[in-house]
Amino acid sequence: MKASELFVQALESEGVAYIFGVPGEENLDFLNALRGSSIRLILTRHEQGAGFMAATYGRLTGRVGVCLATLGPGATNLVTAAAYAQLGAMPMLMITGQKPIKTNKQGEFQIIDVVDMMTPLTKYTRQISSAHNIPARVREAFRRAQLERPGATHLELPEDTAREDTDAQVIRKSDFDIPQATEHAIDRALAMIQSARRPLLLLGAGANRHHSCIALEQLVKKTGMPFFSTQMGKGVVDERHPLFLGTAALSSDDFLHRAIEAADLIINVGHDVVEKPPFIMGNEAPEEGPLEAVAQARDAQVIHVNYVTAAVDAVYYPQQGVIGDIANSVERLTQRLEPQPHWDFSWFMQVKDRLDQQLLAGAEDDRFPIYPQRLVHSLRQLMPDDGIVALDNGVYKIWFARNYRAYQPNTVLLDNALASMGAGLPSAMAAKMVCPERNVVAVCGDGGFMMNSQELETAVRLKLDLTVLVLRDNGYGMIKWKQSNLGFEDFGLDFGNPDFVRYAGSYGAQGHRPESADDFERILQHCLAEPGVHLIDVPVDYSENEQILHQDIKAQSRAMVDSKKKETGT
Repeated sequence: MKASELFVQALESEGVAYIFGVPGEENLDFLNALRGSSIRLILTRHEQGAGFMAATYGRLTGRVGVCLATLGPGATNLVTAAAYAQLGAMPMLMITGQKPIKTNKQGEFQIIDVVDMMTPLTKYTRQISSAHNIPARVREAFRRAQLERPGATHLELPEDTAREDTDAQVIRKSDFDIPQATEHAIDRALAMIQSARRPLLLLGAGANRHHSCIALEQLVKKTGMPFFSTQMGKGVVDERHPLFLGTAALSSDDFLHRAIEAADLIINVGHDVVEKPPFIMGNEAPEEGPLEAVAQARDAQVIHVNYVTAAVDAVYYPQQGVIGDIANSVERLTQRLEPQPHWDFSWFMQVKDRLDQQLLAGAEDDRFPIYPQRLVHSLRQLMPDDGIVALDNGVYKIWFARNYRAYQPNTVLLDNALASMGAGLPSAMAAKMVCPERNVVAVCGDGGFMMNSQELETAVRLKLDLTVLVLRDNGYGMIKWKQSNLGFEDFGLDFGNPDFVRYAGSYGAQGHRPESADDFERILQHCLAEPGVHLIDVPVDYSENEQILHQDIKAQSRAMVDSKKKETGT
């Protein structure tokens, strides 16, 4: 058989269902081999969209998402998606083509060293120079992509290698067990938790897996320990839970940070320093601007519960690690842990009550263009418990992370690791393919949406039932906010937009433009109930972001602390 056919057989052996991509002439042997395969090719309009879809497929399923591009510019268009998957711990394999490596007659045309380019962005990257190597290279790429910590891998299949004849055989995948934490580590962590006075549980992205979620729910139930989440840890435990304090959406001075600062032990389950930190360790605050300042954990001890050891950082150096399968570690702690009479969660619960009250502010605001608090509230009210919201990156992400309660795991897909714009629509498309029976909504700013808006055609062609919210403020709102916050003049960040309703219609999607906040709710309800691809052009007013998120909340949370000190005389 041809090497390209062997490659496809190896992918089938790994259980690949989809390949997302934009093929080129260097992929034609591989493309022909796909014709008779069980694998479905999802042709996208840009390689970056294909990469985002493959990464999200990996994030949601735990299996390796696969994407395809040609050499040169096709491969370079995968770079952002590679970093997205690598930093976000999403298992993904990229396959790229290349000119013949033995008898190329086209000089250096389109040739760059793709393997070298991918080296700092992946866990494993190889050029396949012989058909005989295909089975081992494919098996190793999949193994590395799924091995903790998951991430991106890459294989380059040159034209002449793809045409070779071979009698090599596929290497069947083998199961491997994730190592378990040592008994000594469990004993140490148990002693720290039992002796703490105000232990606080943190849930991060690494805990957002089925068995870990169940184990953590049982831990909270047995111990009565309050918990909070990072942005990528939303939904690990139902956020309607009476012990859920909130999400670390702001960097500092939210009500939640008053709880973090009071904790004497933080049990960090699944968070690592790749995601923007929810707190810093130590007493010295970093010399950074107000938007970058991060809440201090002061002298709190930290237990790092994760699949891999903590990377020591200036702001994160946990005193104890519990390294191994997270679900197993949490189950073992739960079995031996009993609520302690000296635990005092009263302040945490006061913080929760105050935060819950503040989150109601603006939820029923009728002003239009719509205010983000009303937008988030309306979507939460209309989405079913298992509905999936896929967020692009922009200022609205803070409002969703803070105000939108996730009821189930992986129902709020946001990226707080690479935090790339342009991922919202492709991520939502992949989510709909993985979960076709569930409502899926992409939430994009007008800036991020236009970076991959061409994938609307792909969504229509695939006959996906999908709702896309384009939050329009006619500028790069997050950067404008920071520009203002740092005292700079408003400059260089405004742009024009197409008529989004007509733009959606040109792709065969249905466009909608609400004229009031109530009208938005009516249209959204219609779109969630009707088949097809729907785009809602939603003008948004972010004018109160600075006042609410950086001034009012800070003043109110600090006043709460001052009142407590006055009351207790401390």
